[in-house]
Amino acid sequence: MIRGLAIDLDGTLLRGDEDVSERNRRAIAAARAAGMAVIIATAGWYQRAERVAALLGLDGPIIACSGAQVRRRSDGVDLMDVRLPEAFAQRLYEIVDARRSIAWVALDDAVLMKIEGDVDLDRRFPEIRRVASLRAAADTPPRIALVQGSAVNQAVVEALAPEWADRVRFVTSLSGRSKSILTLTAVGADKGLALRAACRDLDLGPAEVVAIGDADNDIEMFDVAGGSFAMGQASDAVKAAARAVTTSNEDDGVAHAIERLLAEGDRAFRA
Repeated sequence: MIRGLAIDLDGTLLRGDEDVSERNRRAIAAARAAGMAVIIATAGWYQRAERVAALLGLDGPIIACSGAQVRRRSDGVDLMDVRLPEAFAQRLYEIVDARRSIAWVALDDAVLMKIEGDVDLDRRFPEIRRVASLRAAADTPPRIALVQGSAVNQAVVEALAPEWADRVRFVTSLSGRSKSILTLTAVGADKGLALRAACRDLDLGPAEVVAIGDADNDIEMFDVAGGSFAMGQASDAVKAAARAVTTSNEDDGVAHAIERLLAEGDRAFRA
């Protein structure tokens, strides 16, 4: 029996313009009307995910920061909160601050962004605070850090991975604009573990949930959930890890998956 959905944002529920299509909105409304709980599960920070949840009328737990945080939207209680080690964060800040670079760190209720030059911040993200120095501005260990740029990413990995690889996850990927992005979270920040925490709060078994995503960290949810859909534009590895494949995020892949589930139930995974 399918009682819940866990849905990634970037490359999944969101189109390239950061919007949720009307078809995806209707499909999520239909899933909720059928009694399914809907969990947003993103690598991004909480405030960004919370705006999408508000748009869709979702009050339950949100998985954010690539599984480092699970927060219940109805009362703001954190069900899971995994931080990067303070000593590691300080060394990271030293490396990033000393180079021309772009970096984001998600703290308690703010996201610090270190960026060079006269660049206007996107007004869609009021929680972002531009700073000249991460080390001077960060007053608490971050849940996640993202660093953009091949040269600075190489410097971070070479300087820190030998000492910290047993406690910090170093994940390199490409952005939608083919920029190198290094994502840093503590070991224990995991979308699969986060999904288990969200399910406990909703009194769901993970086997009753279908996960939908497009990235390597979504495989962690696929391994926990009872069913899974990879997006049409996902890598071969992500598709191989999922029980089924839907269309791309630009072609309403989430809606296609939900419509199949509502029409076929778990038969959607028996193709």
